[in-house]
Amino acid sequence: MSVYKDFAFYYDALTLDVNYKERTEYLCSLFEKYDRMPSLLLDLACGTGNFSVELAAKGIQVIGVEPSSDMLSVAMQKATENIMYLCQSAEDLELYGTVDGAVCCLDSINHITDADTLKKAFERVALFLEKDRLFIFDVNTEYKHREILGNNTFVTEQDNIFCVWQNFYDESEKITDINIDIFEEENGSYNRICEDFSERCYSQGELEAMLNSAGLKIEAVFDEMTFDAPKSDSERIVYVVRRV
Repeated sequence: MSVYKDFAFYYDALTLDVNYKERTEYLCSLFEKYDRMPSLLLDLACGTGNFSVELAAKGIQVIGVEPSSDMLSVAMQKATENIMYLCQSAEDLELYGTVDGAVCCLDSINHITDADTLKKAFERVALFLEKDRLFIFDVNTEYKHREILGNNTFVTEQDNIFCVWQNFYDESEKITDINIDIFEEENGSYNRICEDFSERCYSQGELEAMLNSAGLKIEAVFDEMTFDAPKSDSERIVYVVRRV
């Protein structure tokens, strides 16, 4: 899994378009539709903790797990008393007991570019998820990688931060290599940081095989933020899976 370093301290400023409250409401509606609201929830690859904070605000005890210590240092500044953060990779997940719900949001699954590593991550989630409880995650689709991310460059500007995001898509490997250059203005000069990471798109068949092997069964698959079936041009889709 990609581990953000310096980019962690700019992540929130560059993702202001993400409505975490609305997305959390959507996650909760999925839990209520297919099971019940969790009391102790795993937020896998929790990043800077925005989902953890929103989920905790609903009275849920949250365990946020994230491999980047820099991302967690940002998350800790927002932590409330019912959130515990652990610095771990998904494939090495080690909890103190079981949870009755789990989520992994904003294409964090795609950041695990090795299929065997992703399979191990699913196995670790299943190990610590109570029987019949739900794991909800989303993935960027092949369509998004090929047509939207592709070999494209994106530019974002927020206050004194200027970001250039370059993508390089390998269709044979289904992997997008991403190079980020961030320039921050300070006292008339610019500081530059660079970050490189990759995402891999997985087909539903590939994911289903890994999930089944780990003891997880797909209950539903949706176009993100809806209860509609995925379309040919869906950019992100949501999986609701159950521990069997």
